[in-house]
Amino acid sequence: MPTITTADGVEIFYKDWGTGQPIVFSHGWPLSADDWDAQMTFFLHHGYRVIAHDRRGHGRSDQVGTGNDMDHWVADLAALTEHLDLREAVHIGHSTGGGEVARYVARYEERVAKAVLVASLTPNMVRTEANPAGQPQEWFDAVQAGVLGNRSEFFRAVPEGPFYGYNRPDAKPSEAVIANWWRQGMSGSAQAHYQTVFSWLEDYTGDLQKITVPVLVMHGDDDQIVPYGSSVPRAVELLKNGTLKTYPGFPHGMLTTHADVLNPDLLAFIQS
Repeated sequence: MPTITTADGVEIFYKDWGTGQPIVFSHGWPLSADDWDAQMTFFLHHGYRVIAHDRRGHGRSDQVGTGNDMDHWVADLAALTEHLDLREAVHIGHSTGGGEVARYVARYEERVAKAVLVASLTPNMVRTEANPAGQPQEWFDAVQAGVLGNRSEFFRAVPEGPFYGYNRPDAKPSEAVIANWWRQGMSGSAQAHYQTVFSWLEDYTGDLQKITVPVLVMHGDDDQIVPYGSSVPRAVELLKNGTLKTYPGFPHGMLTTHADVLNPDLLAFIQS
């Protein structure tokens, strides 16, 4: 398996397919590079070079007890892009990966052509007076309790319910999709999954304000994980060159449930 070793000795697994302009994918919690299968194959067949890595503590990367935080993840991503000498890259991040992309682009924009934030937690997702549509503190506490409790059971409940919108009355749950989410989650570290929640409490306003390259913000208005009103309108306002694409009724995991819709939209933005 291809890996790089970071400055603090952590092995990071990555996939690197094809040639052409590079597209780099940053996955959400508690998943892995495998969550991008539908996008990586789509863009590979459209002539792009596609790269995705397993964040430290996730998937096939080292399960270390330290460094499971946004600054280390961004440093790991920077080490990967430097190792592969990526230039004019398009960075696409989903959920937690959206925070990773925002901070990476803010710090290493000279390597970046465009960016996409899909169902991203940016600029912040905590409920406050200034962000009344955010998630309450009890919600974050419940996620951490789920990880520390019966993680296997919890990692069935999340995709069976809010992640893909399978708890909606007209939903048609896919057992294969649910099982694949569980498989990816259980391959990672409980410690990393627990600590990741702290990154959801951060504020990414400063990162968004530094970005000057074109950024597409894609969000479903039925996102039960990162509520639409919590992040999307404010993110676009903070970006110097941001564009919003709203998907009525789409869930947090819309890259999987509606890949047939999102992939062409991603391609149109990249080619524009």
